[in-house]
Amino acid sequence: MLVSYKWLQDYVDVKEHSARDIAEKMTRGGIEIDFVHGLNQGISGVVVGFVKECSQHPNADKLNVCQVDIGEAELVQIVCGAANIAAGQHVAVAKVGAVLPGNFKIKKAKLRGEVSQGMICSLQELGIDSKLVQKEYAEGIYVFRDQVEVGSDALAALNLDDEILELDLTPNRADCLNMLGVAYEVAALYEKEVTLPTIDVQTNKEKASDYIDVKVEATEDTPYYGAIIIKDVKVGTSPLWLQNRLMAAGIRPISNVVDITNYVLLEYGQPLHAFDYDRFGSKEVLVRRAKDGETIVTLDDQERMLSSDHLVITNGKEPVAIAGVMGGATSEVHAGTTTVLLEAAYFQGATIRKASRDLGLRSDASTRYEKGVAQDRVLAAGRRAAALMAELAGGTIVSGVVEQDLLSYELSTVVLDLKRVNNRLGMSVSLDEAMSFMDRLGFTYEKVGDILNVTIPSRRSDIQIEEDLMEEVARLYGYDHIPTTLPVGATTQGALTDYQTKRRHVRRVLQRSGLSQVITYSLTSPEKAKGFAFEKNQTPVTLAMPMSEDRSTMRTSLIPHLFDVLSYNFNRKNQDVHVYEIGSIFLSNEETLTNQPTEREMVAGALTGMWLEHEWQAEKKAVDFFVGKGILENLFKELGIEAEIVFEQATLPDLHSGRTALVKLDGQEIGFIGQVHPSKQKELGLKETYVYELELDTLLKHEATSVVYQAMPRYPAMVRDIALVIDKHRSAGEVETVIRWAGGELLKKVRLFDLYEGEHMEAGKKSLAFSLTYLNPERTLTDEEVTKVHNEVLKMVKEHVGATLRG
Repeated sequence: MLVSYKWLQDYVDVKEHSARDIAEKMTRGGIEIDFVHGLNQGISGVVVGFVKECSQHPNADKLNVCQVDIGEAELVQIVCGAANIAAGQHVAVAKVGAVLPGNFKIKKAKLRGEVSQGMICSLQELGIDSKLVQKEYAEGIYVFRDQVEVGSDALAALNLDDEILELDLTPNRADCLNMLGVAYEVAALYEKEVTLPTIDVQTNKEKASDYIDVKVEATEDTPYYGAIIIKDVKVGTSPLWLQNRLMAAGIRPISNVVDITNYVLLEYGQPLHAFDYDRFGSKEVLVRRAKDGETIVTLDDQERMLSSDHLVITNGKEPVAIAGVMGGATSEVHAGTTTVLLEAAYFQGATIRKASRDLGLRSDASTRYEKGVAQDRVLAAGRRAAALMAELAGGTIVSGVVEQDLLSYELSTVVLDLKRVNNRLGMSVSLDEAMSFMDRLGFTYEKVGDILNVTIPSRRSDIQIEEDLMEEVARLYGYDHIPTTLPVGATTQGALTDYQTKRRHVRRVLQRSGLSQVITYSLTSPEKAKGFAFEKNQTPVTLAMPMSEDRSTMRTSLIPHLFDVLSYNFNRKNQDVHVYEIGSIFLSNEETLTNQPTEREMVAGALTGMWLEHEWQAEKKAVDFFVGKGILENLFKELGIEAEIVFEQATLPDLHSGRTALVKLDGQEIGFIGQVHPSKQKELGLKETYVYELELDTLLKHEATSVVYQAMPRYPAMVRDIALVIDKHRSAGEVETVIRWAGGELLKKVRLFDLYEGEHMEAGKKSLAFSLTYLNPERTLTDEEVTKVHNEVLKMVKEHVGATLRG
């Protein structure tokens, strides 16, 4: 919001305070002022001049020689190349010695043989942004339409001696998106009174209901719609003061009628729209939802396709405006307009936001509707605009307002308990001071002991609860004046929860294993949300207002974005990438989301390239399945749950069927590890890549196995090696489980040390060689004892997995 310092003084008397003083006061009061812009960019020596004579330059077709009165004893001759220069004009003249923006100094010169004693200026040459210059002056000099005194300061006439406060408003302070709201704020800070605009509406004896009828079908979206008729309007250029105020606020003047609607928008914060009544197409205003596929050409000459989510103003047949966003080109006010249909309406912000986002149209009107406008100002703003059209455009206001009014609202009351205020803020505010603060804010109240029942005006929709009022008290009291105190009461030493401690430990373990942590977006594309989903048959959770299609869906797996990390590194010639991420996924099985999605914390990793490369030892090892499996096994060991973990061979989408395993904890599936399928690797532009993803919440909440001290054995162990022939589809883990079970207490260690397939091996078979270590910590084992247990092992592996001794 850009606020003109000079315009602000129409509503609150702050002449004794500079613009920078006000900016400092407002910032300390809770509304940050980013900048104070001076419109005078180092300009001096520019006055109002009157062109007495204008003739063709004798030596140049595109130049004119002008005799200009600048309020001095003699006329000055100025050579001007503007196409719109003519005798009888009041113009801005930079005299000899004047300085223009960029420290450009005006000197006496001779142009094609003719003396030039100054320069007749365009608005751009005076430092005004070209996008704010009226079209008629965009390619030439500026001509004053209003009565101005020759020789007077042109900067004052053009408002270039003004200063602009740039407000950085937080979303809750929509009340300051208009001049009156800022005036209330400044008045409260300086203990001043607010002077509201005088609305003097003079009407004729005709009835507006004879001109127009209003019907609202979408009553929930449009609680109030009012139409005012102004006839005999003469569309033309706005007076200079109105143009200046619009340009100071960053709006380009267009015509008096359109400028008035923009002016009232800035003044009241209430969007209005002016239709050309004769081009409207009927005597009926119908407000309804658009039909799917219905189109409208908007004021920017773009055809927009509408849907049933959008609210439109129609003439009973076709849309003439997108409600609260932008008007239609067919009913636009133009130079020939004589009768204006003025709309003053209250639209629900959510509906306007939806249309603005869907259509990619962002306007000053939609911004204010989205954030909320004051309900009690809607008609007042319409009457203010109508009065200005009568005054500045020569119009006649037809009696009455044709309206459909279903807008019922009650001003909310918030209780302010002074004891709680002082206790909460650590201050000593008296009741009289609190009442004074409410008076300064323009809030009415009822006093009951030390309690104030405060009635909140509709312009301050940000105040809902007592804490909001406490904030008002604190900022008017002055944040700088709030005493600094130490906390009172028992204190507790901060500490991490068990879950947080374990999560940090997981990070340290993975980093020690050689993985780098990455953090990726929780938002993804619909396509990526389908891949590597932790649970199947999940409905993607989509955002109502996504920043883009690629960030429109909540992720269901961490892995797709890890692929983006790998690609990013590959593109920068980093081929060996080992990363992990701890983050949340979001799951839901509802087609229409009525409950919050399930948020589940996961740990995932991706490995590609070389794992080890020792040039001095000529040792190289590429990433493979067992590197990833070893990292996880080490993690499970650190968490004390390795005994309950089982890796089970599996076939999963987009993963290599022979190099993929489910990870189970006490029989419950908690994740997977595997190689990305070659076809998927090719599609993503990756080399051989291994990924894993585990449910971190389940891992960390599982009770770890107690660490039990075991003394060093005093007696020797006995080692037996066996080579077993089994079917190829049998896994080594399955055989190892049977061996451990059959070996009982004496079997202390089982180690797989060889796998053989090929020559001299029966088709469909493979050989697994295990080393079995037997030990009794209480005494020396005999050969007979070990043989008995060992034979039991051989018997069990034959019965349960069909394994026989090789050879």
